Amino acid sequence: MPRMKPDVLEEFLQLPTVGVIATLRRDGMPYTVPVWWLWKPDGIWITGTYNRVWCKQLMHDPRASLCIESGPPLVGHVEFDGRCTAFEQPDFDIWPISRELAEKYVGRGDPANAAAVDSFFANMQTEPRLLFRLDPEVTRAIDMRVYRGKREDREFQAGQRDE
Repeated sequence: MPRMKPDVLEEFLQLPTVGVIATLRRDGMPYTVPVWWLWKPDGIWITGTYNRVWCKQLMHDPRASLCIESGPPLVGHVEFDGRCTAFEQPDFDIWPISRELAEKYVGRGDPANAAAVDSFFANMQTEPRLLFRLDPEVTRAIDMRVYRGKREDREFQAGQRDE
């Protein structure tokens, strides 16, 4: 399987692509929800509010998986499995990282979006927020631009064409 090269992974992790986090219900069943995420050298940061189901689940059981898919031009799949640590006010200033998340997803690197970022960030500060840092234990990164399927899949498909 073509693993994503480090420079491609670095570029991929800067994209404002929505991820899907999987948390665990008390009965062990998975629960998935789309989230904004921010990759930093110390882990993957995700913001939420205390009343969200997935946040409550992470407070009870920190195991999680974050799946990120991206379409053109950088078609890829990255998944991080690990444990989340909650970071809460007043022990940790959640606002600088929360601001970076707003800039990534609302600002999208365009200075023309500065007012929208300010407005969104101001609204975030009215909510009962916290941050989670996902510390990856397993990382899977596939560059789908060069992926051609498993050998078994290709052989099966070739056999189907021959019939």
